[in-house]
Parts: sequence; structure tokens; C-alpha cells
Amino acid sequence: MTLQFPLPNVPLAPRAPARPSKPYGVLLALTLSCLMPAASALAATPAGASVMLEELTSTELRSRIDHGATTVLVPIGGVEQSGPYIALGKHNVRAGLLARQIAQTLGNTIVAPVVSYVPEGSIAPPAGHMRFAGTISIPPAAFEAVLEGTAASLRQHGFRDIIFLGDHGGYQKNEQNVANKLNRAWGKGAGGKEARAYALLDYYDVTQSAYVAELQKRGYSSAEIGLHAGLADAALMLATDPSLVRSEAMAHGPRPGVADGVRGDATRATRELGQIGIKLQVDASVAAIKQLLQRK
Repeated sequence: MTLQFPLPNVPLAPRAPARPSKPYGVLLALTLSCLMPAASALAATPAGASVMLEELTSTELRSRIDHGATTVLVPIGGVEQSGPYIALGKHNVRAGLLARQIAQTLGNTIVAPVVSYVPEGSIAPPAGHMRFAGTISIPPAAFEAVLEGTAASLRQHGFRDIIFLGDHGGYQKNEQNVANKLNRAWGKGAGGKEARAYALLDYYDVTQSAYVAELQKRGYSSAEIGLHAGLADAALMLATDPSLVRSEAMAHGPRPGVADGVRGDATRATRELGQIGIKLQVDASVAAIKQLLQRK
């Protein structure tokens, strides 16, 4: 709607003699030439420093991709029990936070939303982690279909290197299955969209090898470091989100065992020990991704 205002009742000044004006087309061209650089700069400049897909608008993401951010990380977590002292969402939180750090270090990399629903074992009858309240499990085929659909969506929008980062050991083979299947289906430039999918197993493997070795160097035993919800697990959690570790209860409560869903002893876990593992994971992942991209 156009608003109209009454003109004040004042005499009009005599009109000045008309001056020769530039043709309309010339004026329009000059105006556009002034505006175009500003518009281009605006499109090329991210609205914020975030690398998280969910924190960007569609337009901002489009601009990032068009200006070279064609690598995307797909962090994979899970909802599983970790005994009485570590919250159920540990894998989701760690996967998202570490993916952010990896992307920021790499540059030109975006982080997709965390995949939270993963295979955790039989539901009926309940087995493994499903014997404890809060664990959520989906069939392996459903999990692989989610990864396939996620990767295909990202490829459609212009991402060319799609990298799965799995924070839990139970589905590492599923990540690899999906990457292999997608790469066979896509081929080289299939559908006019050349892209590759990768299962970055180094991200998880370092927590089972180099990190354990570093903890052992500091005098912690394999039994204490543990395989699940032990010192290593709790330390990594303290370094990412300490609110998800019930430190006070752990210090004064009973020490849980296998019957409680725990394999290890988290009592002496510290944030500083966790930071060692976080750095190893980030550094190993960045190095592995750089190698993958150089081989293209």
C-alpha cells in the first residue's frame, strides 16, 4: 500500500530550465554497477562463524557451498545407558562438539545434524544396552537407510565429500557399508553430481588405541580405563559437557560393575585426561580427512 500525504499550501518555485539528462539505460547501468559489488560481497560473507548446518539459513548455506564449502561431516551419536553416573546422551553431545571442532580446523566444512537413533541391540528380548532404561535401538537396515538418505540429500545440495563420524563402536561397519553402497551407486559423476561418501573410522579408532596408550602412560590400568563408562568414557565427557557426569554422586556412591552396565572405573576421571582424548580425536580426524581429499 502507498501512503499519500497532503502537500503544504505554499507557492511553487519557478521551475529551473531543464538540463540535458543521461539516457535512462546509462543511469540504470551506473546504478547497477554501484550496487553489484556490494551485493556480491554480501553473498560471499557468511552471516556468522557457525559451521553447523542447523544454525544457518538455507540462503546462507547455499552461499557457503557456492564459495567452496563442499565438505560436510555427518556426526553419529546414539542414546545408550552408561551406568548411573554418565547421561544417556553422551555420544550425541560428543559427536556434535567434536565435529564442530574438526570442521573449524579444516575450514570450508559444514556439520550436518547429529544422527541420534542407532542400532543398540535386540529389543525383544532385550540384549546388551537395551536391558537398561533409556537406551533406544533401531534395526541396522533402518539406520543404514537414514545414512543413505542423509548423504543423498547433502549431495543433491552440492556437497561433494560426505564424511560419517561415528562416536560408538557398534555401528562402524554399518557406516562403511553405506559409504561403499553410495559410492557404487553414484559412480564418477553419476547424475551430473560427482561426490564421494566416507566412513572415517579413524575418528573412533583413536579412542581405542592411541588414547588408551596415553592413559596407560599416566599410570591408569586397562581395567580402570574400561570398555564402557569407565575412566576413558567419563574423562571424555568431562572435557565436552561435565553437566552430563554425576561427579558428586560418583565420588561418594558405590562403584558400579558389569551388572550395572559399566566396564571400568570412572572414579579418577578428570577433564584434563579427557582433553587428551579430544585432541587426539580431532587431530587424527583432520589428518585423515585431508588425506582423503588429496586422493581425489
